[in-house]
Amino acid sequence: MPELPEVETTRRGLEPSLVGRTVQHVVIRHARLRHPIPPTLTEILPGHDIRGITRRAKYLLIQCGEGWLILHLGMSGSLRLAPADSPVDRHDHFELVLDNGQAMRLRDPRRFGAVLWTEDDPAAHPLLRALGVEPLSEAFTGEYLHAIVQRRTAAIKPLLMNSHLVAGIGNIYANEALFRAGVHPETPGRRLGHQRCGKITTAVKETLRLAIAAGGSSLRDFVNAAGQPGYFQQQYSVYGRGQEPCRVCAAPVRHVRQGQRATFYCPRCQQ
Repeated sequence: MPELPEVETTRRGLEPSLVGRTVQHVVIRHARLRHPIPPTLTEILPGHDIRGITRRAKYLLIQCGEGWLILHLGMSGSLRLAPADSPVDRHDHFELVLDNGQAMRLRDPRRFGAVLWTEDDPAAHPLLRALGVEPLSEAFTGEYLHAIVQRRTAAIKPLLMNSHLVAGIGNIYANEALFRAGVHPETPGRRLGHQRCGKITTAVKETLRLAIAAGGSSLRDFVNAAGQPGYFQQQYSVYGRGQEPCRVCAAPVRHVRQGQRATFYCPRCQQ
């Protein structure tokens, strides 16, 4: 599913074309996503100026007038810009038509995405209010990580993926960041000292920034706002490389399950 780098790539691609434009009309083709699209959007949004686009974890927040669209790409979704009169795909479920003849379309084959509306502070929305610190923010430090894991018996990889603790680190980038930090993904949180927590937070930030610079990862359906794939998958050190040689030491990369998620690591490089 699209993770933080893919959502941030989408945000950056949409921002120049959307901000400052006016919503002309809204098209809802299939409202039954993970959370039903409010039918009132066809009446609420036309005439509103788009004032900004921000990201919180894996959610995109589009400010329209005094309210906010809250969008999630689900398991297979993407947001694309296209001329409003161009052919529509059968998975294009929602569309914002702008005053310049362009449209922003949500394509979501599996319908696990979300398009919601709030006129309140989006940070207080039920989907967002319990989210943890942003991993690319100054607040995500080794000291912060050590404070939240020092009494936890859970392994560090699922702790990094716990959105109530850290918002937006998905499975791919948890695997890659822990390899970069040299930390075994099954290490209990309480066994990590200040030094290794510092290495992990630094590695998380480096991994996410490199992924954003590469346009994210395109393993299945993800494309950016221009319909182009990301290329970070070409740089994976361990994810999806079970039994292949480690790029550093040549030991076979191991593949195990943690919870319901695939975990990849190097048994030599990660202790």
